[in-house]
Amino acid sequence: MKSNVIQIIAAVFILASCQRTIKPDVYTRFIETGNQIATNAQAALLANVAAAIQQGGPSYAIEFCNLKALDITDSLSQVHQCSISRISAKKRNPENGLKTATDHLVWKIFETNNRTDTLLLAGNKLVYYKTIKTAMPACLQCHGLPVTDIDSLTIARVKQLYPDDKATGYALNDFRGLWKIEFQLE
Repeated sequence: MKSNVIQIIAAVFILASCQRTIKPDVYTRFIETGNQIATNAQAALLANVAAAIQQGGPSYAIEFCNLKALDITDSLSQVHQCSISRISAKKRNPENGLKTATDHLVWKIFETNNRTDTLLLAGNKLVYYKTIKTAMPACLQCHGLPVTDIDSLTIARVKQLYPDDKATGYALNDFRGLWKIEFQLE
């Protein structure tokens, strides 16, 4: 318990100090840009997942995400000239784990304080984080409670494609992950 409190205090300090080093007009511009990119990326992924569910059900959508989700975010990264990723402490895809100490600290803040977004200065990058929630009932077909929300065929497909999956057990509007958008400073 004591170490969690220390981590949260350290994370709050990091967020507060990072925000003070970014000029207010730059902060506002990149918060708006990050939000727009995250919203567009979320819409693109949801549209593709919805089409996959329509085509072959939730188990097919699991396979689609396994093969195409990273390609979608990579192509959007190129379009927007930034690095777009999704991260989570309860990841499905190993590529979507928390990678840096800052990711871990930011996760704790978002998890405990119901924050929606932030922008940090990290070296020569501005890094925008925005929450991902299980915002629609369709999300629960792959991320909800096994058996109750997720059918047995989909559970089997998740276990086959993601043997270390931790991305189930969510309810509607639960905090599930973060968009992480990195802008290179010149």
